[in-house]
Amino acid sequence: MNAVSSTSVSAPSAIAPRHLVVWVPDWPIVALGRDGDDPLDPELPIAVFDKGMVVASSPAARAEGVRRGQRRRDAQARCPHLEVVLHDPVRDHRAFAPLIAAVEEAAPGVQLVAPGMCALRAKGPARFYGGEAAAATVLAGAIAGLGVDDVRVGVGDGTFTAEQAARRGTRASDPVRIVPAGRAASFLAPLPVGVLDDETVGLFARLGVQTLGEVAALGAERLAERFGARGARLHALAAGEDPRPVSVRTPPPELHREIAFEPPVALADQIAFGMRVPAEEFVARLAAHDLVCTGLRVVLTGERGDRSDRVWLHPGAFDAAAVVDRVRWQLAEQGVGRGGLRSAVTSVRIEPDGVDAAAHHTARLFGAGPDERVHHALSRVQAMLGHQGVLTPEIGGGRWLAERQHLVPWGDVDVALAGSAAATADRPWPGSLPGPLPATVFAEAVPVAVLDEEGDMVAVGTRGELTAEPVRFSVGGRERGIRQWAGPWPVIERGWDPARSRTAHRFQIVDAAQSAWLLVCEEGTWHAEGVYD
Repeated sequence: MNAVSSTSVSAPSAIAPRHLVVWVPDWPIVALGRDGDDPLDPELPIAVFDKGMVVASSPAARAEGVRRGQRRRDAQARCPHLEVVLHDPVRDHRAFAPLIAAVEEAAPGVQLVAPGMCALRAKGPARFYGGEAAAATVLAGAIAGLGVDDVRVGVGDGTFTAEQAARRGTRASDPVRIVPAGRAASFLAPLPVGVLDDETVGLFARLGVQTLGEVAALGAERLAERFGARGARLHALAAGEDPRPVSVRTPPPELHREIAFEPPVALADQIAFGMRVPAEEFVARLAAHDLVCTGLRVVLTGERGDRSDRVWLHPGAFDAAAVVDRVRWQLAEQGVGRGGLRSAVTSVRIEPDGVDAAAHHTARLFGAGPDERVHHALSRVQAMLGHQGVLTPEIGGGRWLAERQHLVPWGDVDVALAGSAAATADRPWPGSLPGPLPATVFAEAVPVAVLDEEGDMVAVGTRGELTAEPVRFSVGGRERGIRQWAGPWPVIERGWDPARSRTAHRFQIVDAAQSAWLLVCEEGTWHAEGVYD
């Protein structure tokens, strides 16, 4: 544990209150290893990206030259085997919730600064545990007890000083760093202006102001005159006079429910029966806060430590019976011996993943509307037949019509659409067919022969031109005359991969009976993709 000594920089005129900051480095990376059914190993080279820029990287990725602020192509050029993960603030907050709860058990009055960092007043914990060093050690131990290997704690005058002290600790030799009272300016003076994390930092650099001590030397009046209230705030931070108090958060209500089975249970019916009372309590707790659950997270834990974690959605709101049904369906789909849990279930945890105001889900005054009647009917059928018993169509992204059709269980979101941004229909798909789309889409390619006036097969040349004028075509053994046609429109997929590349040409054809067809010519072979009927 380090105590920072004073330098020649003068002490501030007013000492900010003592604050304590707990920080987990690389939290977006740590969260990936603690959240979900298939967590990533933080020891691998991983980078988290937001808007194409690196916002966090693992130690293995940094060893390869990956740095925060790099573009994606630059990071992958330095580390070709880099694991790319998109930034998810919800995941970071969800994974940090148990840690901040552990800090609140050791010392109340915690402020969530950001996922991976929290602050609290140092006076109370220091008095209770016998000093600032002892309090910092207890809080670091509370986080470490949850399986976090690297946690830093800083204590100083104000939140900003304590945060910088925590960031300059080391994992092994100095996880707790204390800046003595009245020495904040001395500690902050040699730090670069970049730690202010403000858009004026670039201007300071162009003016030759490189350290916080030089910013403090400019004077509060000059900075306030140039930058207004922002300048006064930056001077206070640089001088160790951070005026911001700790904004104590209100702990969220305990809305989750968890049931443990002793001995472990392997039968789905027994587990579902045991969930009836917890499900009713879960819905009642939400109702007490005028809330309803629209997204339900179910976590099943086996006796060997294996887990099954899934989020279920509902077109309306979950009641107790719907909660029990989701637990039963998850057991049926990922139960023992089915590729999910490998052992009997020891505990089931249910928690809301999405909530809505109960006022939005009250019954209508003059009876239910048609949408509500459909919902109740389909939900009852789904409860009898199972999760996959009622399917609804969804349209996703893609170039070919058949691959854009998805059948999704009633009340769910298509996993292919939700888990991959590239599968969404609103993304650009070069070569995709614009609307209006054919009303009939063939699930399997229907062979077609397109002939010219001589009866020879028409093909598309290497430059995209037809070998002859199409006159008629036959489908299903029936020959049809061609009245009008348009095309070809090329569709080129994966041109960079010879093994998976695909090149085809689309045509729209109107036959003599005024029926419109969507035909595809691929490598000299024709087939029908759909009919405009």
